[in-house]
Amino acid sequence: MSLRVVVIGGGQNCEHEVSLASAAAVKRALSHAGYEVVGLTLDEAGTWRDEELRPIGLAGAVQVIGTCAVVVPMLHGPHGEDGTLAALCDLAQVPYVGSGVGAGAVGMDKWITKLVAQAVGIPVASGRLLTRSTAASYVWTHPVVVKPVAAGSSHGVSLVRDRAGLSAALDAAFALDERVLVEELITGREIDVAVLGRPDGSRMVAPLIEILLSEAIFDHETKYDGSARFRLPAVVDPVAQKALESAALAMYDALGCSGVARVDFFLTVDGPVLNEVNTAPGFTEQSQAPKMFAAGGTAYPELLDLLVRDALAVGKRIPA
Repeated sequence: MSLRVVVIGGGQNCEHEVSLASAAAVKRALSHAGYEVVGLTLDEAGTWRDEELRPIGLAGAVQVIGTCAVVVPMLHGPHGEDGTLAALCDLAQVPYVGSGVGAGAVGMDKWITKLVAQAVGIPVASGRLLTRSTAASYVWTHPVVVKPVAAGSSHGVSLVRDRAGLSAALDAAFALDERVLVEELITGREIDVAVLGRPDGSRMVAPLIEILLSEAIFDHETKYDGSARFRLPAVVDPVAQKALESAALAMYDALGCSGVARVDFFLTVDGPVLNEVNTAPGFTEQSQAPKMFAAGGTAYPELLDLLVRDALAVGKRIPA
């Protein structure tokens, strides 16, 4: 008898379409691997929909979740990746792939993530947290990066090179979040590290990937217009590689992550500087994290099977 799993995609945020792509790819791969796969979609209005996209509401979604052995959440961004979907699964007492409530909530919050990084000795860009009421007090003096505190796929992220560009950058960020982070511009290579945690406490680090940028920042347009170039594996010396991997593992464990998380860094002349942590990164076969694990010998279907089996193993150890 095949194992029944539910894959959840969509979401009420700017990453809705990316999430749908991840969910569709995961469903195909798990189906081909012999799983019985059902799908749920949370549309942009917040309505839960079944496999045929018929509205079934939250109660209907919980009922579907309750018929499955494992949930595979593919919601990226707020109202999903931030621990809310993990909380729903916890309350329904159904095992799920990926990080739990705490790791999702903290990882989604770029400001708190920076505080955690500093607490475990990992450098971060100097920054200032602004709200709508305090934004007017900020005075631009040099190039900075402006970003929403809790948004993904680089939505609302702007590089401000002069004072005239600050207002528009803040408006773009505040359109997505009530809190905005203004950070020092870091000069360095952008290198990402993917970590997979296993139920026995072991950690698997995939080959590193470098984002080759023609611009100063990896913004939303560059991520999705096809112009982004990557080097996999990244070419770094052994000392830098060890520093990157050690910092990624430290962040993974400090946040309490589970499953796959991607930890993004700037590699500077002084060593790694944390950019952000993605506890639910994009998960099509061509997304960064799956490609990184594939480069290390763990193919996409194998990676998904591993995640589902691990979630089930962890779930069986949790008392009902």
